[in-house]
Amino acid sequence: MADAKVIPFGEEPRSRRAAKRARGRGPSSPSASPSSSSPSSGSGSGSGSGAAATSGPHSLSSVPDQPDGVEDSPHVDEQTPGPAQPHAAAHGTGGPAMAEDPAEDPAEDPAAGATEDGAESGGGDWDRRLAEGFAFLRRRVTGDYEVDEFGYDKELTDQVLMSLIRPLYANYFRVEVKGIENIPSDGGALVVSNHSGTLPLDGLMMQVAVHDNHPAGRHLRLLAADLVFMLPVVNELARKAGHTLACAEDAERLLQRGEIVGVMPEGFKGLGKPFGERYKLQRFGRGGFVSTALRHGVPIVPCSIVGAEEIYPMIGNSKTLARLLGFPYFPITPTFPWLGPLGALPLPTKWTIQFGEPIPTDGYPPEAAEDPMLMFNLTDQVREQIQHTLYKLLVQRRSVFF
Repeated sequence: MADAKVIPFGEEPRSRRAAKRARGRGPSSPSASPSSSSPSSGSGSGSGSGAAATSGPHSLSSVPDQPDGVEDSPHVDEQTPGPAQPHAAAHGTGGPAMAEDPAEDPAEDPAAGATEDGAESGGGDWDRRLAEGFAFLRRRVTGDYEVDEFGYDKELTDQVLMSLIRPLYANYFRVEVKGIENIPSDGGALVVSNHSGTLPLDGLMMQVAVHDNHPAGRHLRLLAADLVFMLPVVNELARKAGHTLACAEDAERLLQRGEIVGVMPEGFKGLGKPFGERYKLQRFGRGGFVSTALRHGVPIVPCSIVGAEEIYPMIGNSKTLARLLGFPYFPITPTFPWLGPLGALPLPTKWTIQFGEPIPTDGYPPEAAEDPMLMFNLTDQVREQIQHTLYKLLVQRRSVFF
């Protein structure tokens, strides 16, 4: 008798209290089923204390708070497993499991997950760009960047210079590129192109065309005239963009390193020719580019550019001003110099750049570079292939501007 617990007056066993509450709800309550009328079974929703309900003939009900100093009854009802109730309380403290609202779980809400992923993706992209921009500026300030022996700055060219030229290439001239697969994926090659347009914008467009369209992302190293490297600002930009002096020594050093070298043999004769002689190739010089290709056994890739002739229709040449300024020519166009700086805006013509079938040179003996007849024949072959392609592209062109 010493171990017996005394139930205070007014306190009943939990099974009886559950049965009374079940009878008090009546038949209209969804929790009052025929099995719940039995004193030995209690199946009901949680009361104000938030207890979870379990099903079965001997389920436990919630126990009201007891006064201080009163212990629970030692009587414990045996629980019998039963079918799960769909209306079990969501926040019970005594139930075997706690249900959760699917709307509160982001993993079960596809719309919320997609929104969060999209926000993270957009924010992450901007964060990555800002981080790359700050890293680029830090390298510029500290001088932690590479420049080759010619002054070529690959990082500056890819991230800044190409980005400045690309809108002119893609949106203004709407350049269409053909035959880019004729430029080899590795090793050196010599790209030979026609030259026109009063200002040398065709070389810049060809450089972007190779960089943006070649599967290997190759860079074109252009050989420029002496005048380019005599101008204060143009000199630095040309060196940074990978241009170098149009001489055999620089071309050979680049080809030895496996670079793609671009040359325009017409020079100023093609760049400053009158509008009436458009798309008629001038003389290709003495064939020095052929000799360079023969010495290193690299292929010669002919390139034809249509659309550059009309950006500045040159209707006259002021030779007096050209001599005073030290220029090879001083162009007079329908808009320049009559409209001042506005006249220097090029016309928005439609461009096409086509790279032709490469002409191999690796099958010739080393002494072939000293054979003048061979050089003349190969030079004429390259020139005729470029001229023929120009005529073909002009026939296919619908309009100068479209």
